[in-house]
This record gives sequence, C-alpha cells and structure tokens, in this order.
Amino acid sequence: MFTGIVEETGTVRAIALGADGARVTISAVAALDGTRIGDSIAIDGACLTVVARDAHTFAVEATFETLRRTTLGDRVTGDGVHLERAMAAGGRFGGHFVQGHVDGTGTILRRAEVGDAVVQAYAAPPDVVPYLVPKGSVTVDGVSLTVVGTGEDWFDTWLIPHTIAVTHLVSRPVGSRVNLEADILAKYVARAVAIRDGAP
Repeated sequence: MFTGIVEETGTVRAIALGADGARVTISAVAALDGTRIGDSIAIDGACLTVVARDAHTFAVEATFETLRRTTLGDRVTGDGVHLERAMAAGGRFGGHFVQGHVDGTGTILRRAEVGDAVVQAYAAPPDVVPYLVPKGSVTVDGVSLTVVGTGEDWFDTWLIPHTIAVTHLVSRPVGSRVNLEADILAKYVARAVAIRDGAP
C-alpha cells in the first residue's frame, strides 16, 4: 500500500531486456533508506519488487505485461521516475490509498500556467473514467492528485508549486503517456452499487 506522496525522483541507470521482460536499475537516495531485497517500491505508480540493491541503486524486474500496461516500457536510460516506498505501519498518511496497480495509461492533453500553479489535463481510458469525480482522488505517475474537472474521456488537475518542483509531471511534453490508478474507494462503491442493482 502507498499514499501517492512521492519521496524522490530517481534516475534510470540501466535497462536489460531478457526472455521474460526487463531488469531495470534505478539510482536513488531516500528510497534506498531501509530498503531490502523483496521490498515493494512504486515506480511512477507501478508497484514492483526490489531484486537487488547496493549503496546507490536498486533493481526491479518487470514482465512484458507490466512494460506493456504501464509507461515503464517507454523509459530509457537517464529518465527520471517517481519513487515511493511502501507505507510503513504507523506512518503518516498524506495522500490517499494507492495500491500501485496501474489501471491504464492516459496522455497529457494540455497544460496552462495560472499564476504559480499549472492546470494540466489528461486523456483517460474507459477503465479509469467512471471513477473520476471532481474533488476526488486519482494517481498520476504515482502522484496523489485531486481531480478538478472531468469530461467524457478526460480530467484535469491543478498542480501547486511544490508538486511542480518535486515531480516530473510538467517536464514531460504534452502527448506523453502517464500511469493512472483510480481511487480504490471509488471502485468499491461502484462495485457495491452494481451488485445492488443486479449487475454481474
């Protein structure tokens, strides 16, 4: 379980393709603190398992399915990625419940500066759109954000200066893919209503 509060932006140092997927090595500082082999780390919102580490880097293994369903397959050496260690019991809970299970990828549609903030809109796939509501939560590349506006196949968020400074959400070009995870509480509510109404 994660919170969507990014601890740092790591850097992809190596990508080694194999028969079953890719081994990705990432340099980090904060995300390595206390991290052991077998621990979970969210990388741009996708939960992966640490399979190796040293003083400056850690490695994860991603199947081809993970590479296809997330933006990890788009990454190249030198790219920045958002990192968050799994939430510790008794730790602060600053974002929302994030599983690290990417529901789909969207694309950055447009952005506009409004004072010190940035309004950024994203195209969203059908697997995500039903769970988007104004003032609700959504995870974009592992970042817990509040939905501001919604449409049939899009939503937008306001990014404050702190979020702009500590994430890469506004540094990627318009048209770039992003990982999206809908709010798990919204999914449970939708499922309960569907069962009540007789949906399979």
